[in-house]
Amino acid sequence: MINLLPDVEMYLDVEDRLQVSTAPGPDGIVRRIEVRALSEEHRNWAVFALANPSDEQIDRLLVVPHFRLVGSGIVWPDLGAERVAAITPSQGFPPERQASLDSDVFRITLDPGAVVTYMAELSSPTLPQLRLWEPDAYKDSVNAYTLYKGIVLGISGLLALFLTIVFVIKGTVLFPTTAALAWVVLGYVMVDFDFWGEILRVAPSEDRVYRSATEVLLALMLAVFLYAYLNLNRWHVRYSHTMIGICVLFLGVLAVAVADPPIAAGIARIALAVIAVGGLAIVVIFAIRGYDRAIMLIPTWSLFLVWLFGAALAVTGRVDNDIVQPALDGGLVLIVLLIGFTVMQHAFAGGAIADGLIGDIERSALALVGSGDIVWDWDVTRDRIVVGKEAEERLGAEAGSLQGPPQDWFALLHPQDRDRFRATLDTMVEQRRGRISDRFRLRGIDGHFRWFHLRARPVIGSDGEVIRCVGTLLDVTEGQTREERLLHDSVYDNLTGLPNRMLFIDRLDMAMGWADEDTRSRLFVMLVNVDRFSEVNDQFGLSVGDSALLTIGRRLARVLKPHDTIARLGGDTFAILIYADTGDLRSFIDDTRRLIRTAIEFGDREIFLSASIGVASLRAETADGEELVADAELAMRRAKRLGGDRGEVYDPLMRKLSVTGKSIAVDLRQAVQRDDLALSYRPIVRLVDKAVAGFSVEASWRHTIQGHLTWSSLLPLAEREGLSTQLVLSVLERSAQQFNEWYSANPEATPGFICVPIPVAGPFRSELVNDVKAVIVRNQLEPGRLKLAVSEHVVARNPEFAAQLMHRLREVGASIAFDRFGAGSTWLGYLERMPIDTIRLESRYLGGAGKGRRSLLLRSLVGLGHDLGLQVLASGVENDADALDLLQLGVEMAEGDLFGRTLAPAAATRILQDHAAQAAE
Repeated sequence: MINLLPDVEMYLDVEDRLQVSTAPGPDGIVRRIEVRALSEEHRNWAVFALANPSDEQIDRLLVVPHFRLVGSGIVWPDLGAERVAAITPSQGFPPERQASLDSDVFRITLDPGAVVTYMAELSSPTLPQLRLWEPDAYKDSVNAYTLYKGIVLGISGLLALFLTIVFVIKGTVLFPTTAALAWVVLGYVMVDFDFWGEILRVAPSEDRVYRSATEVLLALMLAVFLYAYLNLNRWHVRYSHTMIGICVLFLGVLAVAVADPPIAAGIARIALAVIAVGGLAIVVIFAIRGYDRAIMLIPTWSLFLVWLFGAALAVTGRVDNDIVQPALDGGLVLIVLLIGFTVMQHAFAGGAIADGLIGDIERSALALVGSGDIVWDWDVTRDRIVVGKEAEERLGAEAGSLQGPPQDWFALLHPQDRDRFRATLDTMVEQRRGRISDRFRLRGIDGHFRWFHLRARPVIGSDGEVIRCVGTLLDVTEGQTREERLLHDSVYDNLTGLPNRMLFIDRLDMAMGWADEDTRSRLFVMLVNVDRFSEVNDQFGLSVGDSALLTIGRRLARVLKPHDTIARLGGDTFAILIYADTGDLRSFIDDTRRLIRTAIEFGDREIFLSASIGVASLRAETADGEELVADAELAMRRAKRLGGDRGEVYDPLMRKLSVTGKSIAVDLRQAVQRDDLALSYRPIVRLVDKAVAGFSVEASWRHTIQGHLTWSSLLPLAEREGLSTQLVLSVLERSAQQFNEWYSANPEATPGFICVPIPVAGPFRSELVNDVKAVIVRNQLEPGRLKLAVSEHVVARNPEFAAQLMHRLREVGASIAFDRFGAGSTWLGYLERMPIDTIRLESRYLGGAGKGRRSLLLRSLVGLGHDLGLQVLASGVENDADALDLLQLGVEMAEGDLFGRTLAPAAATRILQDHAAQAAE
């Protein structure tokens, strides 16, 4: 067998005659011949040459198949046709056409030493294959494939017939769809093996219609089978609507197959792939849901996907040999066979019960089995209890352990349930009527008890006495556990396990009711609220925040006495009911603060927290526990307004302020409008020469009732009332004016910069650029003199916007410092994008004595800042040891109590003048 296709010259769409040069003969002469087409429709030619170098005449068969699946294509596929109308040789007699339904076969005779050029007049513009066979070899090949095709056709036909018979007998919806699929596959194989042509004697051009129609029907029946097998109509009505649409669509494609078979076949092949992949997704989804039918179909459908992949390789020409097409046909029959086995396994293994073949007793028994209840039977006359084996399985007990006299059975009952249950049975026997509906606990083999619900009724004998008691036993452990859990969660916090507000108020009311003259003076309620806890959730995540709350709850519980109570009122607020002497109360508050301030470690990180604490004592006019908690809450709010990390004891003046409606926010708004805030300046020194490098501005306000309020308590209050922008702009303006006064009085005694912290997000908006620019222009400040210290959590709200805003602030002459550097977990991602020139370290990294984990963190943060070309400012320096450590690490500037507390403007001016005078000397 020789493949001639690579050596063929194709002449497409030529005139009605063709002139070509022949191959050189033995004498080397090239001749030119001309051939006229037999029909004007034939305008395509194939030219090739054959040589016989032997000294004997040889006969060969030239074979061109009408259809070949390999390389037929997906879109507008080649569905077969007559390929060769006639063959004209350059010498000798024309080849004789041999009888064949699936190929164009010509017998060619070559004389010894002859070189003959053949011009094949083509009926179609393509040649799927052109091979030269020895007659005997071709005959053997045809016989071999004929035997194989007969076997495949026989199996396919028997399978379709068998499934049809089963459908008639069984009558379920699965079998008609499966049988229809089998008949379609049989028709497809018959067309592909050309048995259809032998039966109907159709022409190759008509064969294309049948081939296209069978491919369309194959795709349609696969979709219908999947719909019927998975019973999709019971899941949602949209599946039925989709199936109706698919059927209508394929019927339209089937009509197209008559007019234009390639278009219909292309649609069918694409649809087959879509149905296969979509069907796999549906099968997997339903299998995950535990649907038995989908689980049983997974192996067969996976094999179908493998078959489809092989078919795709064949039609695209990636796999090219003679056994591909018969193998794919046999594989398709095998897949349908497996589908038939799957359907029969599902239909017969379930033991379906025909309607009307069971009686009332059998129906009742089936209903009992379906309900999942366990049979419980007490034979009163024999005094013997029989329980279904399911109860023994639930308890893990040995077989027969629940069968026997009631005394043995009652031994497994919970001690609290025995007497009640025994009395229930005795009462029913004595009264000869009634019904049992009781819950009790039975002990399992592992020692744990399970809850059961017994529903039973007596059976009365002919003498009017109870002869037995029959009912059902239901395992209700999960429901009982769920009820107990709901009851527990109604009075306990589900995170910390501590009492919630409802239970705490109930215990507080009880304690107030029991209090006598001695205990009333020693009863206190303490509210503990964690400061800035929202920042922990933002920076570390909710899970870390929950763990921190759990840790705080456990720490507080460990220091309480047995008669004290701790509860979580919600969020980050804890409540404590304590009995203590008035003199020990302040010590207890300080101990609580220290417990909360102790670092909470998560891996290689530490979280530092503080708390605002409010304490209220029981007064004569206190009505109930709610009022006492409200008093403590007022004290706690005052502690938070004063900066947090402190404790305040309730004063009746706090409630008076709340009752009269006088709001601190209103007073703050008036104070901002009148510039009543006092500004103080904390020196920032260079560690190298201890000279003043600048000042950090802090604002404070003295309220007539609340007292002194610091910058850290003013800003959160202003943020809540929408005053933070006005407050910060007022501080910026007055700080710039003070800097201008220093410069005008003595340029030599002017600090390098003045730093205004912005720890809240309100002022950090687009309008801040124009406001800062106006402040700088009005006060004639040089670029970089006004430094804005922006906190990390402000940047974290919108990093991209913050980066753009900082660039614009730098352009108008302000410098930027990254405040509270290292406080969170996201600051590393901001350093590269933010136009900052200074980082301000947290004070918690100090005090490491030059060693330990904290010192390593400090060294890493300082090195990171220097590597990025930034200045480092350390805050909270309180002793010389810390200052020396910072200087050795290369920190440029520092602030803290060691270098001076916050100063009034006049005191800050004197310090500048003293430093200027020392520098002049």
